[in-house]
Amino acid sequence: MTKKIIPNNQVLKKLTTAALVLPGMLSPVSATGAEGDEVDFQYSHYQEGKRDISGLTFDSIDGSQRVTNVKSFNPIEVEGLHGSAKISLTDRVKFAFNYIQDTWGGATPISTAPVGFNMNSLIPNADATAIVGASPYIQGAGGANLDKNLNPLAPIPNTFDPTGQQVYGRDDRVTHVMSYASPETRKQGDFKLSYDWDNAAVSVGGGISIEDDYESRFGNLGTRWDFNQKQTTLNVDLSYTNSETNAVLDHDATGYLNPVNYYTQGFNQLERLEDAPYTTTMHGNRQDWTTHVGLSQVLNKDAVVSGDISYTRSTGYLSNPYKGVNIVFVDPANQGWLYPGTSFAGSLYALLEQRPEVRNQWNLGGRYVQYINPLDAAVHFDYRFSADDWGIQAHTFEADWAQPLGSGWTVTPRIRYYSQDAADFYTPWLVTRQAYEPKTDANGNNVGLPYDAKKFRNLANPSADYSKYFSSDHRLSGYGTLSGGVTVSKQFAKGLTLETGFEYYTHQGGLKIGGGGEGAYADFDYWLANASLKVDLNALSLKGGSDNQLHSGYVHHHASHEPAGVMFGHTLPKAGDFMVGYRYQWNSQSGNMLQGSQPVNDQAIVANGCQGIRSFGCFAAPDSMTMNMHMLDLMVAPTDWLTLMLMPQFMDMGMSMRALEGAPDAYNTLGMNLNGHLSHHLQNTHETGGIGDLGIYALFKVFDDGIHHLHVTAGLSAPTGDVDITMRRNHQIDGGYVHYGMQLGSGTWDFKPSITYTGNIDQFSWGAQANGTLRMEDKNKSGYALGDMFQATAWGGYNLTHWLTASVRGVYTLQGAIDGQFMGSEGQFFQADSYSSSSSLKFGPMDYPGNYGGKYWDVGFGLNVVVPSGDFAGNRLSVEWLQPVDDNVNGYQLDRVGELNATWGYAF
Repeated sequence: MTKKIIPNNQVLKKLTTAALVLPGMLSPVSATGAEGDEVDFQYSHYQEGKRDISGLTFDSIDGSQRVTNVKSFNPIEVEGLHGSAKISLTDRVKFAFNYIQDTWGGATPISTAPVGFNMNSLIPNADATAIVGASPYIQGAGGANLDKNLNPLAPIPNTFDPTGQQVYGRDDRVTHVMSYASPETRKQGDFKLSYDWDNAAVSVGGGISIEDDYESRFGNLGTRWDFNQKQTTLNVDLSYTNSETNAVLDHDATGYLNPVNYYTQGFNQLERLEDAPYTTTMHGNRQDWTTHVGLSQVLNKDAVVSGDISYTRSTGYLSNPYKGVNIVFVDPANQGWLYPGTSFAGSLYALLEQRPEVRNQWNLGGRYVQYINPLDAAVHFDYRFSADDWGIQAHTFEADWAQPLGSGWTVTPRIRYYSQDAADFYTPWLVTRQAYEPKTDANGNNVGLPYDAKKFRNLANPSADYSKYFSSDHRLSGYGTLSGGVTVSKQFAKGLTLETGFEYYTHQGGLKIGGGGEGAYADFDYWLANASLKVDLNALSLKGGSDNQLHSGYVHHHASHEPAGVMFGHTLPKAGDFMVGYRYQWNSQSGNMLQGSQPVNDQAIVANGCQGIRSFGCFAAPDSMTMNMHMLDLMVAPTDWLTLMLMPQFMDMGMSMRALEGAPDAYNTLGMNLNGHLSHHLQNTHETGGIGDLGIYALFKVFDDGIHHLHVTAGLSAPTGDVDITMRRNHQIDGGYVHYGMQLGSGTWDFKPSITYTGNIDQFSWGAQANGTLRMEDKNKSGYALGDMFQATAWGGYNLTHWLTASVRGVYTLQGAIDGQFMGSEGQFFQADSYSSSSSLKFGPMDYPGNYGGKYWDVGFGLNVVVPSGDFAGNRLSVEWLQPVDDNVNGYQLDRVGELNATWGYAF
């Protein structure tokens, strides 16, 4: 019988839709090397639901303690930005790169404890009559009451014995112990360079991921072979990752998380600095090797199947430096009996978790894609099994249905189920019959462990061995997750695709295959939403002749574009035109502190930079600050005289601080806890990141004779950026609002008008613009309004070649001071001796609204590049550096270093 060979082009035609619209799919188009050139921008938001936290306590106004069960506040949320590009350098050489940035913060579990131990506390407001909107926080280690079988006891509410003593009863419930993380930002960049032959390809890639406490570098090699007329594809990959942990141990858990097991066992991973007594830093190195083999097979014109297997070996420091395990030590020789002979009083210590320093993981997966011709749809089934030598076995089942609806619309619903077993060393908490007895040498240094770890026991699993490894991280427990979601995409004829998706997950111990998962206390829900813009460069470059002529006219008409730092600088030529662009801005401040236009010394800042009610003077000042902004420019011309513009943005900022010479003694002035809080500010960079304000603009063409052009812009800035970001709680004191200049938006609706004139003749071009920002509200939800702004700029350019223009520009900016202040921040410290309201901490000039705004002069130098012909004709790149010339600031501010602007744009 003769085997029928299906022509490869038919297979690709039928399976392109079936594969490309399915998330996470190794598409057969990719396997055959037919991947197109594209640029992709994506925003995502991850949000955890509130967790059930039991056994919370807070001090009431009459001095009594109340116990309650509540939902946790401020759960973890993550805002992410992803930009990528795939470009063909030649017919056979392809280059791809990715940039990923995410900022996360919120309340997160650091350990687990019985409810009766009251390990969480709620923070009351100023008069202690109610609970403020903050997460439950660590109350601290202390005593623990157990019955004769070492089961946990808890007070029975409103129950007392005849002598008036509180009555206790067995309570096996457990709950997470919570802590709060300030916003932290991770940035990752990676690339891949590949070379394709007719039936094979090789690739090399690498990248780096950086965050404050963790840095990872990685590289990979890959190869691909095509067989059977490209209907069978084999992929083999090898990757290596080297990671460094440098984590400052949780300041809010000082006195709770106990690193003694690392100090005394020869790990040499902890460092305590003499000039930073509140700081203990964990150091660790980790290495990961992964090999992967994948095979895909086209079964017929409507179906493809693939499978893969991978192995990963991880070695080094694999623990989480922010997680602990609560251990109750019951000293038989020293007991204070609640009920003589029937109960024990134990001492609770939370040791830093210890995971094995080696992990071997295996993954086996398979997927099947079926194109359904009558419905013009595709269905995708995926299964993956993984196992490791930590005792975790996991199963993943996924299914997607991709349904085109016509006119470029596609809807893809999906469902996913995941289940895993618990790690061998996972335990919610431990108990041991022994005393906790520190051993020190003559110099007071720890010598050996203060306990015998072989006596650690989990009451629910008494035969398990926790002498070497233990963790209560809920991600190592047994659980299952079930999720459902949908993706909606719209493909436009000119090579643009807009896509949005949403997926909702539930994480429950009861969903684990076979049962026996973690208790309901660990259940929570979360969701993920994303939106993306994809630009198919191949589709844009393959337009017909009439479009190419139109496009060439656009390039010629705008051969002398405005500098990169000028926004709203041009309109689109005629009705029906589109433009998509990307804008990046970086600016930096460092060096001298200024008052007006003059540098000032620390003593002047201490005395005058922090004026306010109950002010003790300044303790700190900014040392450096950077801002990164990523913005999309989306433009459409519904008529010849009107251009509409939408500008979403994503931004991140970081600030480091320094102590001021001559500042008041922080310990004696502020007390121990606030002094510790100040130490945290000085030792750690403050970070924020996420969506900024959304710009919506209309550009009206007033005059255009081919040489002179005049247009006006009317725009609104919508307050989509956060203005209530707070820093994490430290040393049992709330961190307060992040500085005004590091909030992500204005928090008010703002009117943004401008008028722009441009001209060009021969090789010369010029332009001028006046623009402003007017706050349309007196204050935002946090109690203040940024100052109004006026800016005037003028520039000139010269065409060095027909594709390269150089420009020089002058800029004058007038910015008003902040009106109002953060709610509750009238004084420097509010109830500093007790609760220290989260809005009240003011350590330096950046915390006072009078130290914002001023008059600024800058000069800019730029280059504009436009691709005049070829596949990428019309792609435009611009870059400009703005150099500060003169500053006259309000109050006390850090000097400016400069600003970099870079843009890419394509009109069609």
